[in-house]
Amino acid sequence: MNFTEQELLTQVTLFIWPFVRISSLFIAIPVFSARSTPVKIRIIIAFLTTLIIMPFLPELPPVEMMSYEGVIVTAQQMAIGISMALILQMVFAVMLVAGQLVAYSMGLGFASMVDPASGIQVPVVAQILIISASLFFLSVNGHLLAIELLIDSFTTLPIAMVGLTKADLWAIILWSGEMFAGGMLLALPIVATVLFINISFGVAARAAPQLQIFGIGFPITIMVGMVLIWITIPHMVDIFATLLADGFQFIKQILRV
Repeated sequence: MNFTEQELLTQVTLFIWPFVRISSLFIAIPVFSARSTPVKIRIIIAFLTTLIIMPFLPELPPVEMMSYEGVIVTAQQMAIGISMALILQMVFAVMLVAGQLVAYSMGLGFASMVDPASGIQVPVVAQILIISASLFFLSVNGHLLAIELLIDSFTTLPIAMVGLTKADLWAIILWSGEMFAGGMLLALPIVATVLFINISFGVAARAAPQLQIFGIGFPITIMVGMVLIWITIPHMVDIFATLLADGFQFIKQILRV
């Protein structure tokens, strides 16, 4: 069977543009974007997903891939996939911000380790919260829901020169501020309690300097902080679940699903 150059280019286009949108999601989505997950694995998953959904996709626009319009279409597909992953990353960043605030308030900012997802140094407390969030994300099939929304987006936002608008990008920026505020509120009970303890030690040290309060203040602060983390981490996961649901709802809004 012989194919002309135009027919081959058409077949490649049918695959490339959906693959760009899907691979953009898998490259940056939480859990799968961890450095411990090889890039080849992510590419293979995106490749197989594209092959499965190709027969069900709407008709592609009559645009040549190597033209100026084709570049714009490709950029739109990347923007859609990366935007979905970025929204979910911001939800996970809530736990990272909360963990950092708690660690610094407890005096454990120096106790850090390399985050396998980002490759940067983060406090151990933050790493515990991120692992809890990742396990919850997988337990509720968050990754499958993200893939489902991405597949639905091919119907609501078909492959074309028109995709995400400036209003959508601005909405993502504004929504990110709410997420970081959520991280601060998540850590507020522990931070406020530890701050109250430190103020109490300060008052006691001022009233009776000979007692050397600060000598025992640091270990007490750490112990109280660890107990508070143990007590509040189920509630933190519940709040994360609410934020994750809000994140998926926001993705639906952006994708018009």
